[in-house]
This record gives sequence, structure tokens and C-alpha cells, in this order.
Amino acid sequence: MKRIVYLLAFIGAVFTGCDPVEDINKDLAEQEEPIIGEVEYTLTDDDYADLELSFGNFSSDEDARVAIPGLLADKYPYFGDGSAALVTYKLFVGSAEGLSDFTGSDVYELTNADYATTGSDAFGFYPNVDPTEQIPAVLDAQIAAPTEGQILLVEYDQYVETPEVGLANLYSAEFPTDYDSYELVSVSGPTDLGWTVGSANVQGSGFDGGANAVEEWLVSPEIDLSSGSDLLFQITQEIDFLGDDTLIDVLVATDHMTGGDIMYATWNPVAFDKTAYSSLTASENLDFSAYDGQTIHIALKYSSTDSDSPRWRVQSLAVKAIGVSGETDAKGEYFVYEGGSWEAADDVYYLSTSDYDSMGEESGQPGRFNNFSSGTPADNYLPTFLSINYPFAQEEDQMFVIYKYFSSNSGLGTRGNLYTYTNGQWVGNQSVIDTTLQFGLENGVWVPDNTIRYTLTGADYSAIVAALEGTYPGPAGSMDNFGNFDRRPGNANEWTDSMVLEALNVVLDILDPSAADEQKYIVTVDVYIGSNTTEDFAVIKMGGEWVYQ
Repeated sequence: MKRIVYLLAFIGAVFTGCDPVEDINKDLAEQEEPIIGEVEYTLTDDDYADLELSFGNFSSDEDARVAIPGLLADKYPYFGDGSAALVTYKLFVGSAEGLSDFTGSDVYELTNADYATTGSDAFGFYPNVDPTEQIPAVLDAQIAAPTEGQILLVEYDQYVETPEVGLANLYSAEFPTDYDSYELVSVSGPTDLGWTVGSANVQGSGFDGGANAVEEWLVSPEIDLSSGSDLLFQITQEIDFLGDDTLIDVLVATDHMTGGDIMYATWNPVAFDKTAYSSLTASENLDFSAYDGQTIHIALKYSSTDSDSPRWRVQSLAVKAIGVSGETDAKGEYFVYEGGSWEAADDVYYLSTSDYDSMGEESGQPGRFNNFSSGTPADNYLPTFLSINYPFAQEEDQMFVIYKYFSSNSGLGTRGNLYTYTNGQWVGNQSVIDTTLQFGLENGVWVPDNTIRYTLTGADYSAIVAALEGTYPGPAGSMDNFGNFDRRPGNANEWTDSMVLEALNVVLDILDPSAADEQKYIVTVDVYIGSNTTEDFAVIKMGGEWVYQ
């Protein structure tokens, strides 16, 4: 049997032009004899995704033992029995105590009305307002029956600078490359006509080589206008080829859409001149005061007939009110209900939009999408972030840092870690560690294997000679001279299988004296069979002694 050892370390390296695993397997397939392969492999992000492990790690060694054999079978289909694989993988060993209380807490997002009760406007806290002081009163009013120890993440906006007074958007939607948060509802006609996404707007059209009858709606989520008065509406749009002006409408409903069905709501049109938009144009501020203080849905209804198919492009729309406008920072704070009142949680920090931006806004940096991911690991950024923001930290200070994390499998979620100030730097708790597990191929199946592969050294041969020269003077003398086992059958200096086993007991008792029963070794030794070569011996410890497997 031919023995070939392949040492492969796949640790996120990028290969171009070929697949190295595919090439190796192709070479192995062309071998005439079974191949005994020995590989080292580190699981990649793609491997975890293929195994449907959304957090990119195993939750237990047992899970790894069950899942990894199938992965090895796919990667090394031409390896024969006796092959070995040392696999490195990420193992979840447990989050810091208390972390899940924050990452799994309920979330309360301040509403327009909440801001108004604090003396700010409907869009966020003013720069000179301390949200930590204002939020408990909001929670007292909004959380009907809090329980002792309840934790809430309160999300809010705060102006970066003093805002300007004037018309401000109470609600807005933009359609640069998608439907924003609007639902597409097809009522009739071909589904590939009606509303589609353009390069800078959404477009309604029933034309496809000719006019076609179609009806489709874009329907907003629920819009809270409870804090608004003297409201105005503005839409940026283009309307072409319109014959019957009843074919397109901006509609508003104030009653509930049962089950989300548009047919259960009463829709009223917004009046505007539909002939005034031959190019993409922002409308004047239209009177929308009929909906002051109400909760509504807005719909863009497009329809066409077999003879009249207008084109309607919409770039954005907004509901406005007299108020303030300015840039805001999306923030969050944790509050705990203790002793009958809401108190800000100690030693926990929730990253804001500006925090992500401070770590870089280019591609591959946290500020690009205001979250971390496998490509932008939190531990690459947060120690530096904490050292900048907490320059006077003392030894053993601790801080929970909670953040948004995007996974290709589970989407955007909330994660975090406990950081401890140690020896002058912030260090994250190691909830995930790298660990290894060895597998062996037996009867065509990869199984977990504790086999250790070992090659005898010069010191090992000397130890064998010292221990066995009185018992086997000829063979031991030959080994002392040539540093190998003479395996020529019938030779005066021959080391038989039983003699070799005695020699391996000498070496392994020195090398691994505390080895437990069922520990396995494959020991490679130098032999002489008329020429110099090597030979492998597989042994296992049973009843305190090393025996052949």
C-alpha cells in the first residue's frame, strides 16, 4: 500500500484560477493503490454556512463529532482507510454571565409623542438634553406592568447639532433602488408589469409592446402622525402618457387593513394636478391636514387598460409639519426596573450610529453598514474604541458592549461581549475558542480518533538500546550502530513484531507515561530490509500496556 502524507493548512487563504482541493482529489483519483492521506484542515465561513451554523461555530464537541465526518468525506473522497485528519474548528464555550440579559432584552423605541413629552420635538432629543434623565418618565408612562429586574433596550435619536426651525419631515419614504418598506400588492394583470424598481425610482407601467390591463399597489406600513398638526404632503414624481387620470392615485386610509388586505380599508385620494409632471419634479406642499394626529397607510395605486398605459415614476414622498430639522444620531441605552423605578444599567454600552462611523465608513469597515460581521469582527475594533472612549480605565474594570451583527444566514441581530481592562488594554471574553479534533478513516467512514502519530528520534533509539541490550544483545547492538530496526526475516539481528512491541513500550512509557487506556499511537520507525525505509506500527494502550491494534 502506498503511503502519501499531505499537510494542508487552509486558513482563509484566497486561491485564484483553480481549486486546490479539487486538484489534489483529481491527482489522488489517478493513483492505482489506496491513498493514506494525512491532512490538517481549518473550517472556513463557507463550511459553517454549509453546515447551517448561523453563528459560525459549534455549540459542543459532540456536534462537531457528528457534523465534520460528512464534510471530510466531501473534501477527501479518494483517501483510503488509515487516513487521518486533524480539524480545527470554533467552539462556543459560553458567553460571559449576564450578557444574554442584554442581547436578549425587549426593545422600546421612542415614538414621536414620547419626544414631545420630554420637551423635544417629534424627531429626537435636542443636543443639550440628557436622555438618561428623560427616559425613565417615558417608560413609566408607556410600560404598563413592569416586573422587578426587567431590562429594556431603549432606542432613540438625538440631534448632533441644534436643529433648525421650519418645515420638517414627519414621515418620508425614498425609492432609489427598492420599494423601501412598502408592500407590493398585485390585484390583476401580468405580474411582470405594474410596479418595478428603476435605477433611481420605482416605476408603474403596463406597456410591453402595447398597452396591457394591470393593477398593482405599493402600500406603506403603518404611519404614526399622532404628534403632527397642519400637515403637508409632498411627492417627487414623473407622469407620462396619461389619458384617464383616474388610473393612478396617491391614496390614504385611516381605518385598519384586516389581515393586511387593502380591500378592507377605506381609501381616499390625495388631490393634485396629474398633468404637471412631465419630468421628475417635486410637487408643491399639498394640504394633508385632514390626517392631523391620525395613524394612516399611504398607497400608490397604479392601473392601466388595454388602450391606456401611463408611466408613473416616483422617487420619494414625505409628510411634513412645522418643526425642526437636522442630523440625528441613532442611539440606545439599557434600563432596569428595580425597586419600583427605571434606572440606567451600569457598565453596559450600546453602540450608536456615530460609534460605528468613528471606526471607519469605507467598504469593509463597521461604519459602512453600522454593524459588525464575519468580515468586520468586533474584536478587531472594540478594544481600541474602548481605550479611546475610556482613557482613565482602571485594572479589572469591566464593560458589556452590545452591537449589531450581520450574518449571511440569520440576517441582522444583536450580539455583544464583556470586555475587561487587563494589563493596560481592553480584552474581550473568549466565548468562542479554536479547538482541534482528530478523525480517522475506518471502513470508509470518518470517525473521531485520538490517534497520535509519532516518529522515533535518535534519543528514542538510544533508550531502546539501553533498556533491551541485555535481553536482545545482537539486535540492540545493530540498532546502536545503525539507528534502525533490522527487519530482515531470519537475520541474527532481526527485530520481530513482538520485539518491536517491547521496544515501543519502552519509548511510549517515557513519552506519554500517563496515557489513559484506549489511547492510540501510530509510530513510524526506521527499518532496514536490505535497504533503508520506514514502517508504521499501530498500538493502543490496554490494561496499562501498549499492544498492537
